[in-house]
Amino acid sequence: MKKLPFIISAAMGLLSSPLMAATTGSTFTNYIRQVQIEPSKPQSQWVQWDMQNIAASGESLSPLVINPGGARFELWTVKGTTPPVSYLLDTRYVSTYTPIAGVTITSQDPYATIPRTRADKPFTVKVTVQGLIADAGAPDGAKSVTLLQHMQSYGTAGTGVGIDRTQATLLGTQSLTQNATTTPYTYTFTTNSIPGADRSKVRGEQRYSVFSVADYQAPASQLASQFVQIWPVPNGSITGVTSGQMVRFQMPTLTFSVTDVYPGSNIIAQAYKGPAVLNTTGITIPGGGKNYPSETVPVNHLYSVSTFKNVFDSDGQWTIELLSDSPFGLERLAYVTFMLDRTIQMNGSVTTVD
Repeated sequence: MKKLPFIISAAMGLLSSPLMAATTGSTFTNYIRQVQIEPSKPQSQWVQWDMQNIAASGESLSPLVINPGGARFELWTVKGTTPPVSYLLDTRYVSTYTPIAGVTITSQDPYATIPRTRADKPFTVKVTVQGLIADAGAPDGAKSVTLLQHMQSYGTAGTGVGIDRTQATLLGTQSLTQNATTTPYTYTFTTNSIPGADRSKVRGEQRYSVFSVADYQAPASQLASQFVQIWPVPNGSITGVTSGQMVRFQMPTLTFSVTDVYPGSNIIAQAYKGPAVLNTTGITIPGGGKNYPSETVPVNHLYSVSTFKNVFDSDGQWTIELLSDSPFGLERLAYVTFMLDRTIQMNGSVTTVD
């Protein structure tokens, strides 16, 4: 046995993907695990080695020689929370003749640490394959690979932390027999497959994996994998004043509530003179909104405001809006239009006696 620097460097280079680059900084740390595939032994006895504190990009030789059965390389990132949360971002299987594959998932959200999108938005999966051999006499593992699609729900309020991914539901498989590098296999999904009666509120993940075909030398092994997280559509409300209400003398306390704020979004509360008109830029209501740039899962927003300073500078018809500014654009979640009249009127008469 000997080291295969060219093959392994190529595999490590593939693992140094945009996913990995996005994990830099104080929040995430990375490591690569090498697992030696030994079909003659139970998996519990397979040797593994971790390469710690991996940089955002680059390549390296394998720390272990490659057995005849090959080796699996796993790219992990660990979020520095309490307790820490580990995510398996990508895998590669390397052997003397096994093809190389890659899976990339993109959406309208540019966040790249873990691909994510909203329940009402599309996403695209691209699969690259190289090294397939058309020779009929070649080993089965060199002539084709298998693409698998899995789905797993997080439940009504889950975040995916601690789920058992072996319980994911297999949605389908496809045999890939052609190399595809510059022109990948491309699949666009306009809707997700996460189950739920309210399609706007589903949350979970869909995983796309490429596996080698088992042959006499090695079992079927995962060549590449990536998953996309599906998060619910937010909804909001404004309470404290009702549509068409006449407000006299002083503005009441207003409460702004949003359920399922999409990760990385900003919540904005604003007011403007006149009826409700979409895309109107108003006066920001201090204390009504908040930015959530570092959130990685949906959160709920609840704030009450009783001091409005100079927001309502004149009487008349006013509109208050609750907005979400997310990777999908600026969207209105709730609004209310009311009349404001703070004029004090006095009725009376004056008489004199001569």
